[in-house]
Amino acid sequence: MDGAIKGALFERGLLNEDQVRAGAELAARVVAEGFETVRVLFADQHGILRGKAITARTLGSALAAGLSVPSTLILKDTAHRTVFDVWKDGLTLDGVSLSGAGDLLLVPDPATFTPLPWSPHSAVILCDLAYRSGQRVSVSPRRVLRQAMDGLGRTGHDAVMGLEVEFQVFAVSDDGLAHDQATMPPAALATRNTTQGWAFLTETRYGAVEPLMDDLRRAAEAMGLAPRSMEIEMGPSQFEFTFDASDPMMQADRFVLFRMMVKEICQRQGLHASFMPKPRVANAVANGWHIHQSLVSRETGRNVFTPEEDCVPTPEAGAWIAGLLDHAPATCLLTNPTINGYKRFSAFQLAPNRVQWGTDNRGAMLRALFQPGDPAARIENRVADTAANPYYALAGQILSGLDGLARGATPPPPTLTPYAEDQAHLPATLEAAVQAFEASPLYAQALGADFVRYLAHLKRAEWTRYLSTVSEWEQAEYFNLF
Repeated sequence: MDGAIKGALFERGLLNEDQVRAGAELAARVVAEGFETVRVLFADQHGILRGKAITARTLGSALAAGLSVPSTLILKDTAHRTVFDVWKDGLTLDGVSLSGAGDLLLVPDPATFTPLPWSPHSAVILCDLAYRSGQRVSVSPRRVLRQAMDGLGRTGHDAVMGLEVEFQVFAVSDDGLAHDQATMPPAALATRNTTQGWAFLTETRYGAVEPLMDDLRRAAEAMGLAPRSMEIEMGPSQFEFTFDASDPMMQADRFVLFRMMVKEICQRQGLHASFMPKPRVANAVANGWHIHQSLVSRETGRNVFTPEEDCVPTPEAGAWIAGLLDHAPATCLLTNPTINGYKRFSAFQLAPNRVQWGTDNRGAMLRALFQPGDPAARIENRVADTAANPYYALAGQILSGLDGLARGATPPPPTLTPYAEDQAHLPATLEAAVQAFEASPLYAQALGADFVRYLAHLKRAEWTRYLSTVSEWEQAEYFNLF
C-alpha cells in the first residue's frame, strides 16, 4: 500500500486498504501544510461534536490506531450528566460491558478532514465509534445513518437530501462565567438582539448584518459545506442557510460542522448563536430544520419522484410519503429530540402539529413539490428542528420512507387544511414521543432493541429531570396564592 502503515484499526477490520492509504496521505499533507492541531471528533447521541485536539505530528498514530475516549460520552444527557449507572455490574450495550467507564475507540474517517477557516492552524476530522475489541458501536450516529443508506441501496435507489437550517444570533450581555453560574447545565447567557425582526427577506435587514453573514458564508464555503443562500428569517435575530442537495451522510456531516462553525465564529465576536428550537427570549420565534428528500434510481440516474402529471406523486413518491406519515409519531424522537422542540408544534405558525401531507402547503408536515419534468421534484419534511441529531434524523427519514416503499403503500389525499382538528396529531411532549418510539416495530427491527432501549433511557432521563424542576410558571401561579 505504498508504504502506508496497517495499524490496529486495519487489523481489526475498522479500516479498509483505501482508507489506510488515504490516512497516510493525509498525515503527510498535515505536516507539509503546517497544521498545528487536529480536532478528532465524533457526533454524540445528541449530535454534539466531542473529542480531542491532538498535535498534528500525532495524527498518523490516531489514523492507524484510533483514539481512546471514555465510554461515558455516549451515556450522557443534554446536561452532560451520565444517566446510566456505570458502577454496577450488568450495564451492557451490544453485548459489551460498559461498567467501570472504560474506553471506546474513535475511528477517524480521512475523507472528512476539514480545515477550519477561523482557526487556520487547525482542522477537524470526523470519526466513527468502536469498542476496543474492534466491534462497532451500534448507536454510533454515522453508523446508524450508514445502515439506513445501505438498506435503501439494496432497493436500487439512493436518497438525495437538502437542508434548510434556521438559527438565531444574539449579542451577549452576560457571558455566564460568574462562579455561581457554573451549574450543570450552565446558566443561560443573557443576550440582546442583533436585528429587530419581523422583516422577512428584507434587504435592509440583510445589509445590517452582512459582515456577519459574509463571515459565516465564507467559512462555510471554505469548509466545503456548499451553502446556497443566506436569508433574513421572520423573527428577531433569526437567519437561515440553505445548502446544495447531496447524499444523506454528507448532509449530516455538513449539519454538525455548520452548527459548530456558526457557534465558534459567533463566540469569537462576542455573539451567541443558538439552534434551540424555541428559545425563551421575548418575541423570539421557533427554529425549524426542513429536510428535502428525493430518490434517484441507481439504474437510470433519474429522480423517481419527478411526476408525469402536475402535483400527482409517482408510485415511489406516494409510497415514500405514506411511510413518512405512518411512522411520523415514532420518528419525532429522532427529528425533535428535546423537551423544548414540542413547544414549536403550534397551529398557524408554519410549523406542523398534525400528521398529513399537502401540495406546496407550508402548514403541512410534508410539503410535496411535484412538477412534471422537474429533476428537483421532492418532499419537504417540515417537522424537524435544529436541535436534532442529523444522523439519527436522516436515518429516520430513510427507514420510514423505505418501509412505505417496501409495502407499496399509498398515501391519503393531500390536505388543504393542515391544522384541522379531525387530523391525527404529532406527539405533544417528549414523553409521548418516547412512548411512540418504544412501541414502533420499525425501529426495533431496523435499528435493534438495544438502540431503542438506549435512546429511550437517555430521553426519559431528560424528561424526568424536567418534571422535577419547579418552573417559573409554578412560582407565579402558586407562591402568592397559597
